[in-house]
Amino acid sequence: MPEKIRLQKYMSQAGICSRRKAEEYIAAGQVIVNGAVAQIGQSVDPESDQVELGDQAVKQQSKYVYYKFHKPRGIETTCAQRDGQSIIDIMDVPERVFPIGRLDKESTGLIIMSNDGRITNYLTHPRYEHEKQYVVEVFGPIHDRQLQSMSEGMFILWSKTKPAKVERMSSGTFSITLTEWKNRQIRRMVEKLWGKVKKLKRIRVENIELWNLPVGAYKKLTASEKNELFERLDIENYTE
Repeated sequence: MPEKIRLQKYMSQAGICSRRKAEEYIAAGQVIVNGAVAQIGQSVDPESDQVELGDQAVKQQSKYVYYKFHKPRGIETTCAQRDGQSIIDIMDVPERVFPIGRLDKESTGLIIMSNDGRITNYLTHPRYEHEKQYVVEVFGPIHDRQLQSMSEGMFILWSKTKPAKVERMSSGTFSITLTEWKNRQIRRMVEKLWGKVKKLKRIRVENIELWNLPVGAYKKLTASEKNELFERLDIENYTE
């Protein structure tokens, strides 16, 4: 007889969301199992039961994949193509993957691509405070007071940014490590201090580093990269 598993675990393994978020969907009556509204504590047979969230069928992934991608300038982060190329137009992989987080069209650097929906919330929601590191080049000289303003937090979008780690790299370049993702945060901060960003490149998300990956190239995360990432996110690792 097939072994049943908790519904929230089934949804998590399907890459839809975390277990905690699945419980919220179930409690809100948004999950349907075999045509009936699911209940908290319910178990399902992965082989025979039909699970739906809204209009979306929930099916377990046969295999999860995780890539790092060096996004070129001028490429859309989103999967849907609008007025130019998107990441999906460049990546030639057999799996259906999507970007975890975003970089604006003019920025370059690291994007994690995966078919595991759980890690999106953990890496992008501000309450988890996971680190993202960028290298920024500006027009004009960099002064200590400007770096201090960025490190202590600045008012943008009607709220103050969280403290950040900021280090000068050259007369016109600095690195900044954020633990939040506000819309165009770095560009808005730079606009207040220098007027405009010259170049913006993300080089790290938590332990995943861009290193010397060429622009437009992508590669699967190594086993050690995946293991450390899941340990940092404190979620179950069933990637193999």
